[in-house]
Parts: sequence; C-alpha cells; structure tokens
Amino acid sequence: MIYADNAATTRMSETAVNTLISVMNGNWGNPSSLYMHGQKAKETVEKAREKIAAAIGADPREIFFTSGGSEADNQAILSAVAQGKRNGRNHVISTVFEHHAVLNTLEKLKKDGCEVTLLDVYENGIVHPEDLEAAIRDTTCLVTVMYANNEIGTIQPVRELGEICRRHKVPFHVDAVQAVGHIPVDVVGDNIDMLSASAHKFHGPKGVGFIYAKKGIKLSSLIEGGAQERGKRAGTENVPGIASMAEALAESTEKMAENAQYITKLRNRLIEGLSVIPHSALNGDAERRLPGNVSFCFEGIEGESLLLLLDDRGICASSGSACTSGSLDPSHVLLSIGRVHDVAHGSLRLSIDEEITEADVDYIISSVREVVEYLRGFSPIWRDLTEGRKQFIL
Repeated sequence: MIYADNAATTRMSETAVNTLISVMNGNWGNPSSLYMHGQKAKETVEKAREKIAAAIGADPREIFFTSGGSEADNQAILSAVAQGKRNGRNHVISTVFEHHAVLNTLEKLKKDGCEVTLLDVYENGIVHPEDLEAAIRDTTCLVTVMYANNEIGTIQPVRELGEICRRHKVPFHVDAVQAVGHIPVDVVGDNIDMLSASAHKFHGPKGVGFIYAKKGIKLSSLIEGGAQERGKRAGTENVPGIASMAEALAESTEKMAENAQYITKLRNRLIEGLSVIPHSALNGDAERRLPGNVSFCFEGIEGESLLLLLDDRGICASSGSACTSGSLDPSHVLLSIGRVHDVAHGSLRLSIDEEITEADVDYIISSVREVVEYLRGFSPIWRDLTEGRKQFIL
C-alpha cells in the first residue's frame, strides 16, 4: 500500500505510539488529584505543554489542550466574538476557503447577528493582504485565516496579515492544523494571537489538539464542568494523548527541515509527472504550498471513480478534505479558486510524507495516467469535449 492522504490523517510515529502506551500503562492518574500518582500525571501534562509551546515559540501558559483542531477553531472564534460583542464589535473577517470548522461556526454566528466578510483567495489560492486591509472596520472583532489550506496546500502570507491585524488592534486567529509540524510556525514572529492545531496531522494520536492564546486574550470555555486548563476547558485531561502529541510534535519539529527538503523534491516530481496529462491543472500556487501537497483537476472524469481505481492499485488518496468526502457537491475550495463544477468534480489530492519513496512516486504517476486515460475512454463528457460538442476548460 502507498499512503498518500496525510492531509486527512497521519500514521502515528513509533515515538508517539510508545509514549501513548507508556503513559496509559504507568501514568494513568487524574492530574487534578493531590496524591503522588495524580501529581505525576499533572507533571506529565505540564512537561508536554512546555514542549508544545517551544515548538511554536509560545509561553507554556498560552497553551490549552483540546480534543483537536475543530474544537480549537470553535473556541477561538466564539471567544473573540463574545469579547467583541461586549465591546460593541460584531464583524468577523475570514476567507472563502476555510475549513468547515471555521465556516460553519461563522454561519451559525451570522444567524445570531454577527457580520461576516469572506475574502477571495484568487486563482492561486492565496489571500491578498491589501484585501484584508480594506475589509477591516471599526466593528471588526476577529480575523481568522488558515495558515495552509487543507485541500490545495497553499500557504498564506500569515506574517503580513498578522501585522495588519496588529496595527488595527484586531485579534488574529490562525487555523494551523495543516501547518504545525510541517513548516516553521512562530506565533510571535507571525503576529498570531490565537492558533489551532491537531495531533493526528503530525504523527500524533487522534482526539487531541491544542489552542494557543496569547497572553491577554480572553478565552471562553465551550465545556462547563471542572476547572481544568485554568478554567478554559473542563474535563479530565487526556494525559496519554497529550504526552504523545507533545513527543510527536517535538520529533516533527526536529526533523522538519530535513523532511521538508526531501518531501518537496518528491512533490515536485509528482507535479511534473502529472502535468503531462492532457487537460489537467495543478490547483493552487506551484511554489507557495505545503511540502507534501499535490492537488490536480482532470477534465472529463469523476474524482470518486479515480479514487476507487487508485485504491484497487494500492494507492490511498483523496479528492479533497476528508471532512467533506461524503458530499456529492464539488469542493468549495476548488470553486473558490475558479474551478467550474464539472472540472472540480475531477479532482485528486495527494498528500505525501517522509515515508514515501521515488519508486512510490513513479508508481503513482503511472497509475494516475493510466486510470485517467481509462476513465476518459468511456466518459460521455470526454466524448463531447473531444468531438467538439463542448469546449475544453483546462
């Protein structure tokens, strides 16, 4: 099997697995308990907090543990809007191609009277800082922009966007679920006030993540109960998951430069190999993208059929975000960069990591070429295109 869907989830590293098992077996106490076994668990949580903070340039007291990226996104957005309303501000700025954890939260807030502006990301999938500058109002209480897109991999000019927010004294939240552990993230240098991350995107376990909140940011608790996480996230801490996440992130951060160089080389090999397929197009900017992300559209085919036939050949891939894979609608991300519905339906996302080999990449290239040709062979849409009844778009 060739696993090329790391944007959906990553395989846990050996270090993360060993840490998880070790803590589950030998450090299963409740961190809120005063006896020694509980305090040992609390010490484990705090050491993990320090490691995670160090990986993104934060203070440990600015890290709060969650169940993952979606919870962290919700908490950041709802906290900023609640604080904004207390100050007479109810306007949020985001982008058209955010993860649904952000977009659906904003839709819910709109029903409660919140005003939302969604910035365009253009054909290359990148926000223009001048658009953000023009969109900020006196009533803006939050700007939330993802660090790197989960479908097409484009990396946003976070530092410039954060500088604009800082100048206008508007809190800046970044969904960094796809970025943390893969590219350098520095919350201070990037002018980030709040950040969301999830362990299973950087070889940690599922069901655990964290939110960074800069000192002075007032987080609202989404879950009422005990006083865990300094009153900002009730519920007994997932000690094994937290410890495993910290080790996975520390390992990913340590190997980041080496891995990124290797993965980028193979990513470019993939892009080059797939670009020769007639009437195909790379989605998003060719340079400003995550090291392991390759997203293509192929005219005249259905993405689901492509995925199933690749699966038959032992290749695990995606047509977009795993969170929307059950939907028959084309990806909102692809539509946001100008892909029309017919083209967006023929999408393929390959997200590779350091375990892939050149032989794997060459096999993927040959397999995609053959499958695309096969599918086009009996596609009525492709027949209409080649016989001139429809015009090619790509």
